[in-house]
Amino acid sequence: MEQPHILVIDDEEVVLDSCLQILGGRDYRVSTAANGERGLRLVQEAHPDLVFVDLKMPGISGMEVLEQIHAADPTIVTIVITGYATVDSAVDAMKRGAYDFLPKPFTPDEFRLIAQRGVERRRLVLETIALRREREMLKEHFGAIVSHELKSPLGAVQQNLYALTQELSGVLNPHQRERLSRMETSIDSLLKLIRTWLRIYTTDIDRIAEAFQPTSIAEVVSAASEAIQPQAIRKDIEIVSSIEDDLPKVNGDQGTLVEALVNILGNAVKFSRMSSQIHVAANREGGSILIRVADSGVGIADEDLSLVFEGFHSGQPGEGAERGSGLGLAITRRILQAHHGAVSVESKLGTGTTFSIRLPAVPPGAETIDEGGS
Repeated sequence: MEQPHILVIDDEEVVLDSCLQILGGRDYRVSTAANGERGLRLVQEAHPDLVFVDLKMPGISGMEVLEQIHAADPTIVTIVITGYATVDSAVDAMKRGAYDFLPKPFTPDEFRLIAQRGVERRRLVLETIALRREREMLKEHFGAIVSHELKSPLGAVQQNLYALTQELSGVLNPHQRERLSRMETSIDSLLKLIRTWLRIYTTDIDRIAEAFQPTSIAEVVSAASEAIQPQAIRKDIEIVSSIEDDLPKVNGDQGTLVEALVNILGNAVKFSRMSSQIHVAANREGGSILIRVADSGVGIADEDLSLVFEGFHSGQPGEGAERGSGLGLAITRRILQAHHGAVSVESKLGTGTTFSIRLPAVPPGAETIDEGGS
């Protein structure tokens, strides 16, 4: 592994010599600069991992050096060293990108420890960036991999199974027909799961925003409630809606908003008890529209609350419900983020769950909302 590179920028020669001595013989490559101009040139040429910067220097000040380093490469860890340490100067340095603060005079052990912490910080920053880049690459290629390696072969198996069932319809006994039917159902479930995977990983937030227009929340609630009725009827669950009169519209895409609410209502039906009610309410709250979906079902354990919007998390379904993929609420969150909105959940185990959706309302007299808003 390459040695971490540490740069010390200080106008006092004794400080530069001390830093070289303290870190000498250790696993670091150390460079020094007697002023800010020289230090910034070394930053551009050598791209160090960690830079110690003295605040009080002739020419370019330490604060200016911090700003320029952060502008050139925000992953470089910077630590301020000065003989004029105050709370205000420390806070100001942190605002300009400094990771830590070391007052003069400092002992060799203090300097070694803070250097070690700074180098470790740089390592973690670079690892985080690499993981984020890897995740983005995986996301980019996920759709193609799933479509070609899973969806297409399963689709071919499904079509051949349909054809085979028809061709053998006259010779199959009831037991064989039942087995083939179970196979068809299993393949259909797998294809549905794959389509859900693709939906969450390929949902393009920018593409959704292109279709935004003033949208009625009452229509969204009505369409979502109607879509979920078959599941609700099977469990004798009544969906009760309460929409505030003259509710402002939201700037959005009705289709994806309905999908987001269907996912929440479906979750409520799944975890509700037989012959119960689910309440959907929408009202104005400040400059936002608040939609609440409340059930009196089995509830969510405290340790699971922070996971419900993460992909592949699925709790214990209610009586008569099928276990889902655990992706519906993750898709809902992405859709609402595209609409500059948010979704949250409150629950008590054994009592019920309430999901809250908050969306920015179209201001009075406005046709649309700037898509870059928040």
